[in-house]
Amino acid sequence: MISRLRTGALALSALPFLAGGALAQDAGAAATTMDKGDTAFMMIATVLVLLMIVPGLALFYGGLVRAKNMLSVLMQVTVGASAVMIVWVLWGYSFAFGGSTSPFWGGVGKMFLAGVGMDSEAATFTDGVVIPEYVFICFQMTFAAITPALIIGAFAERVKFSSIIVFLILWATFVYFPIAHMVWDGSGLLFGWGAIDFAGGTVVHINAGIAGLIGCIVIGKRVGYGKDNMAPHSMTLTMVGAALLWVGWFGFNAGSNLEANAGAGLAMINTFVATAAAVVAWSFLEGILRGKASMLGAASGMIAGLVAITPACGTTGPVGAIVLGAVAAAVCYWFVAVVKVKLGYDDSLDVFGVHGVGGIVGAIGTGITTAPVFGGTGGADYSIVGQTTIQIQAVAVTIVWCAIVSLILFKAIDLIMGLRVDADDERQGLDLTQHGESAYHS
Repeated sequence: MISRLRTGALALSALPFLAGGALAQDAGAAATTMDKGDTAFMMIATVLVLLMIVPGLALFYGGLVRAKNMLSVLMQVTVGASAVMIVWVLWGYSFAFGGSTSPFWGGVGKMFLAGVGMDSEAATFTDGVVIPEYVFICFQMTFAAITPALIIGAFAERVKFSSIIVFLILWATFVYFPIAHMVWDGSGLLFGWGAIDFAGGTVVHINAGIAGLIGCIVIGKRVGYGKDNMAPHSMTLTMVGAALLWVGWFGFNAGSNLEANAGAGLAMINTFVATAAAVVAWSFLEGILRGKASMLGAASGMIAGLVAITPACGTTGPVGAIVLGAVAAAVCYWFVAVVKVKLGYDDSLDVFGVHGVGGIVGAIGTGITTAPVFGGTGGADYSIVGQTTIQIQAVAVTIVWCAIVSLILFKAIDLIMGLRVDADDERQGLDLTQHGESAYHS
């Protein structure tokens, strides 16, 4: 398993080209070194990704909906992520990193964490350097938990609580786990192609964005969409949530290096500057095109920059990261302000417009910004055209797989359980009708 991982690294001709994951290895297979600093670094990174989910994503989404639906979003994010954490231990880790040689899934060899113990080790990107497998499992578990939770924002304010939790579990099983295997496991299809996805551009953001787009179309528009005032009820909470996401994202990106070294430092500085560039670019565009720069726009730019740099953070240089963040902000702004309006779909919190589109820009842009001419870590024989072609193919596979399976799951759950609350319940608000309590009391 380790030899396959290292062979893939050599084929890509650069150390950090591997995705933000590694294959678990059996203890004693070779002489290994476990550094307490690396282990502590990964534990902190894992907790930072949890910070992204609760309270980060929950507050970010919660502030963006109307007050009558605040609690419902908090519940969907919290319970949905918790359910996927359990599923990850039971079968998700095995389906993604179970040791199968299949290009599409990891098999059942590590279901219920079979064979994992205190002495189990997981490889890093340095030969012979390892971390505890339990730590690697926890780190990847937080990725698996936040990705389905991101989807919730696309059809917020109109879905049944029970139905969405069932959907998130099934979606993680049939979409997230296979794509994670394809991208981050040594035997995976896209890994074998040489696709670069350091921390989850395809696995997390394109996956969530496409599923969100399919979901909001299948479920339909909110009652009163285009007529009623559906402005965010608390930009203060949205900003708090966005800030927590940015802080937590350092665990997401730097942690995907798996070691506390210069590679993590590169991911760290890129996570700073790409995000900053996107905030400035989005605000600048709003100021020019709308006459005023908004806090909603700055927060949206923040997330767009974070999304775009995620696949590239370990292979691009800081200047390339600034360009990538600014370009992503401009493209995402266009999709949110123009394309969504013209096409008329109700992506409540712009999951597709920011995560899906930003993820596509970042994944494809990785092929360009990894080139040495742009300050990237690609070798002397690096081919922008060749790598970018691979990146486009990886994006296409992710979109097709996610779209087809997500559509099937949405339709099946709608047929069996029903996805949408009735119109009266939607008007009253999901806090009371789905949970019997309210986020606020007069």
